[in-house]
Amino acid sequence: MTQRIPDSIQDNLRFLCVEVDSQLANLQAFFATPTAAIARRVSERDGYARNLKMRIHADCVRRLSRKKTGEARRRILRSLELVATDLDRLTELARESVRQLVYVDDPAALSPEAFPPMLALVRSGVAMVEGAVADSDTQQALQIGRLQDTLHKRVQQRVGDGVAALKQRDNSTEDLTRALFVAQTIRQMGDVLLHLSEVIISANLGQSMNFERYRSLHALVEELADGEDEAFSMAPIAETRSGSSISGISTGDDDEYVAIFKDGLKRKVKEERQGVESWHEIYPGLAPRILSYKKRGQSAALLIEHLPGFTFEHILLNESPELLDEALKRLTRTLKSVWQETHTDTPVAAGYMQQLEKRLGEVYKIHPEFRSSGATVCGVELLGFDALVERARVREAELGAPFSVYIHGDFNVDNIIYDPLERRINFIDLHRSSYMDYVQDVSVFMVSNYRLQIMDAPLRRRIMGLAQDVYRTARRYATSRGDTTFELRLALGLARSFATSTRFILDQSLASRMFLRARYLLELVLAADLEKADRFRIPMKEIFVD
Repeated sequence: MTQRIPDSIQDNLRFLCVEVDSQLANLQAFFATPTAAIARRVSERDGYARNLKMRIHADCVRRLSRKKTGEARRRILRSLELVATDLDRLTELARESVRQLVYVDDPAALSPEAFPPMLALVRSGVAMVEGAVADSDTQQALQIGRLQDTLHKRVQQRVGDGVAALKQRDNSTEDLTRALFVAQTIRQMGDVLLHLSEVIISANLGQSMNFERYRSLHALVEELADGEDEAFSMAPIAETRSGSSISGISTGDDDEYVAIFKDGLKRKVKEERQGVESWHEIYPGLAPRILSYKKRGQSAALLIEHLPGFTFEHILLNESPELLDEALKRLTRTLKSVWQETHTDTPVAAGYMQQLEKRLGEVYKIHPEFRSSGATVCGVELLGFDALVERARVREAELGAPFSVYIHGDFNVDNIIYDPLERRINFIDLHRSSYMDYVQDVSVFMVSNYRLQIMDAPLRRRIMGLAQDVYRTARRYATSRGDTTFELRLALGLARSFATSTRFILDQSLASRMFLRARYLLELVLAADLEKADRFRIPMKEIFVD
């Protein structure tokens, strides 16, 4: 939060922090002197904290509604709303604790001396909130977040002691059970502190950031800076469908990215790392360098070399026809070179229909109207889509690729980068790379063009033209290699990509066009004579036109 907080919000935030601390102090006092008067001071003061929270919310909403409010300002105001909500949540948890404690008959059975130190930790976190917010102090925010781990350990110890006491089956069973509820409530206070920490850090960095993600990022950037505590900033670039986040890292006053930060589930990030390393061994120069790698628990993070240039999608939609032609020529040369250099005579089966079957459930969740049981029209049987896929899967078993090459595995237009200065192609997002049928990359690339939601007619024709240009390159390569089933496998690959891509598209018109193309391609394959596979042709001009 590099911008100044409005005075009215800062004043109410200060009052709210003081009120939260007061409630927690009263709860501490109740453990030492469990009287009805102290209990009322906690349970009957719910209105004040809630009112302060609502004042902050209302002030933020009013400022957010102004047309001239910039994005950085909006980010700060939204974070202030979350901070107020979290602080009010702490008072709710304090009241919940008192509601359990007032029914305790024997306070000594609770080991009451164990709870005030835990609450002191919570209070120390609340005491840092105002400063961390007002001063954009990420280090202080980190201190708030670290309190969660300490609280969880103390709560776990208290729970263990409580469970051991319960096993003795004395007369304090109900009181001990309530003590366990209170311990778990204090554990939730630790979770709230962690979320407060993450909200403040996210506001400072300009994007959503959890505690573990920041720690991984900071460790990676320290390695990049050779251990120097250099200031850095980051900007979101993308979020993958697998849950990973991708950000650009800048250091100092330079707005240029020095690296790309990618984090997510350890399995996914590990696959990305292995994919990049494999490309360096098999075909050096296409993949970016890995600058650093960290894993923590079930999460992991990569710092990857930032590659100059534009994504193919950007060039296609925004740059001149001359630059697009130049990039296309370089791409097709690169593809042919990769296919030739990594060629192996080992036959391979991509299993396009198996891939499609695995994703049909997700397609139907978004587009239930695509699910059909089939029909008969004028004596002609029209199979339901599932039945059509099943028959195509049986036929596909006869259509394995005669050789394999090393493929990208997720060859979308936004995973290819062209640097016009160096005239160089690079691949990114390589976690699915493997030796496979090259048709998989070709079909994914073609459909990733088609599914771009661009309605401008000239630009739409340009998109369709690019898809067909790559098809022609692949077709010539297939001919040179004597690959007689290329077109049939491509039809299946296109059908797979057309159908599965609809789960990411809510535009009903575009999704329907794609799904109908998938059905049409499957019907063509089922009607084809496999003994004349080399004569089969996909009607590309009809498929790639709107």
